[in-house]
Amino acid sequence: MRIAVIGTGLMGRAVVYDLAQQETVRKVGVFDIKQDVAAAVAETYGYGKGTAGRLDASDETAASELMRGYDAAVSCVTYRHNPGLTRAAIRASCHLVDLGGNNDTVRAQLEMNNEATAADVIVIPDCGLAPGMVAVLAADGVSRFDHVNSLKIRVGGLPQSPRPPLNYQMVFSAEGLINEYWEPCVILEDGKKKTVNPMTGLELLEFDGVGKLEAFYTSGGTSTLPDTYEGRIDFLDYKTIRYPGHCQLFRPMLEIGLASRQEIDIGEGTVPPRAVLSALLEKNLSFGDLDMVLVRMIVEGRKDDRDKTVIYEIVDRQESKEGLTAMMRTTSFPAAIVAWMAAAGEITQRGCQPQELVVEPGVFIGHLRKRGINLVIKEY
Repeated sequence: MRIAVIGTGLMGRAVVYDLAQQETVRKVGVFDIKQDVAAAVAETYGYGKGTAGRLDASDETAASELMRGYDAAVSCVTYRHNPGLTRAAIRASCHLVDLGGNNDTVRAQLEMNNEATAADVIVIPDCGLAPGMVAVLAADGVSRFDHVNSLKIRVGGLPQSPRPPLNYQMVFSAEGLINEYWEPCVILEDGKKKTVNPMTGLELLEFDGVGKLEAFYTSGGTSTLPDTYEGRIDFLDYKTIRYPGHCQLFRPMLEIGLASRQEIDIGEGTVPPRAVLSALLEKNLSFGDLDMVLVRMIVEGRKDDRDKTVIYEIVDRQESKEGLTAMMRTTSFPAAIVAWMAAAGEITQRGCQPQELVVEPGVFIGHLRKRGINLVIKEY
């Protein structure tokens, strides 16, 4: 099979790496607006299967033309390009998955369901970590119950050795981080959708081998889950894991307006505060230290008239600075798996659909484990 990867940032590189390891993948197309960067990524991560080309992801015509030569494509560019790439994939009759990250964008893609169905393709947004992998785990969890009372998702990407004062390092884009901390969060309460403020709902938790942590509401992690399970699950939420004290330090920066896109006059011109905050985060928190990703999902409900609990847990640690980061592995490998499943015919549904509705959890989890993602599932 032939799979194209659009965008060669950290996540795109890891997708190229993963696909190149699969025996059934004959060709991995690597595309970026900078062709020299695409060529370097294809050479370094493509293991002889990578071929490079230039693509401006905003050029739908060019994107459609290149996708005609592939069975599936993975969008690893900013979410703003995903509606256009969805239209391009539909015209090219090419399956598409993306890393997503914005609920409004995902809704725009899902509205193209009829067009994708007619083109005999599957388009699946939000296929990273969270949103992403956790949606498939949620589908697996729900399938184990007659009725789900609560589904709680906790995810965090952290440095293995935290540095004060924020005890955090950049593991993906600063703009994406600010969005998570700034945009409203959607949960289910009493079976109905409800919006809560980000950086609220602070709770404490602990992981073996890591220690005490905190978690709080952030935007985007639930993706389409509240729509899919409204009326079927009593309570569903998503919180981001950080080292203790992070929320208390970061939240005031947003409360004074540092996440605003509205430009302010600084005497020698105007500047949006968000651009300043984003630049400072990238400059001062890009340590490149070894990272880790923590996932815990707790599902509680009833099965055969008995109370039941299922816990999903992942602790993934980067082993060396020369290797892929934990965030790269846990974000990019799920997207690569879903793209491979689509190209291999293991996803038979067509249209623009959430992955919790079309990705077979057992198959997906098997692929995760083959890649060394240590998912532990416990039932009580």
